[in-house]
Amino acid sequence: MNTRFLETLITLAQLRSVRATARAMHATPAAISLRIKALEEELQTELIDRSTREFRLTPNADYLLNHAKAVVDATRRLREAARTESAVRGRLRLGVIETVVHSWLAHSVRQLNASFPELEIDLVVDMSTALEKRLLAGELDLMVGVEGINGSEITSEPLAVYPVRWIAQAGLLAPHKEGLAQRLLQFPILTFGRGTAPHRMLDEIVTRLANLSGVPLEQTRITCSPSVAAIIQLIRNGFGVAAIPWLFVSSHLENGEFMEVPLQPAPPPIIVSMSRRTNATVAVHAAASAVRAACAEYCGQVDKRYIESLS
Repeated sequence: MNTRFLETLITLAQLRSVRATARAMHATPAAISLRIKALEEELQTELIDRSTREFRLTPNADYLLNHAKAVVDATRRLREAARTESAVRGRLRLGVIETVVHSWLAHSVRQLNASFPELEIDLVVDMSTALEKRLLAGELDLMVGVEGINGSEITSEPLAVYPVRWIAQAGLLAPHKEGLAQRLLQFPILTFGRGTAPHRMLDEIVTRLANLSGVPLEQTRITCSPSVAAIIQLIRNGFGVAAIPWLFVSSHLENGEFMEVPLQPAPPPIIVSMSRRTNATVAVHAAASAVRAACAEYCGQVDKRYIESLS
């Protein structure tokens, strides 16, 4: 629908004269009449009462007038938004979980700095639950966490999938499958912060493994830490076996310091999501696009290296 025709109807209703409307819109009376006729054909209704010499809108036109104003106003706001200064500048309050810090955060920040050199980044690292509260409170512009947020005020989208494996210090466990679950459950099982989605899912798996292997559940231990660095150090010290995304320890696996324990079931993957407010600014939307691209590029490179290491 041509919004110029709607503007003509609104002006005509205000001035109540084709000639006056033509002067106001820098057009000819014939052009104004043609616009109204075209609008009538598109809407399949009469807008001008032509049964009298006095100018009068039809009841349908009176009814549609407010709708026409709403469409014209929305179009004006859309044009203003499109004309917003293209340079992305200002301050971006970005919240991320620590797993992002140990994977593609640096790559993402480099991408943001290269694409938007006038954008200042305030970085917050915390657990997903804490970041969600800060986003909902308006203290963050963009967050990357384990689970998306459901709500009319927030837009969330899956960003990356982190495959999780059982990881241990090389030589800590004999790799043969017979009795593997029993041997593994003798050690503390390392995972992320208590109450997080990875911890909840791991708790279910440990319970299942204990029941299948005849290990008393009270003898199993799950050690939680929000710090990836702490978990890696505990693996290195032979303290326990971790359920952790392999990409965080890919270099340790490649140099033989760590081993992947071939125990089934493997912990489910961690799904990382990006969330922002539905009324976010142009700068936030631009930053979200750059973060999405950086994450995809990094994960693609890591996946390729991992596949090559297996061949």
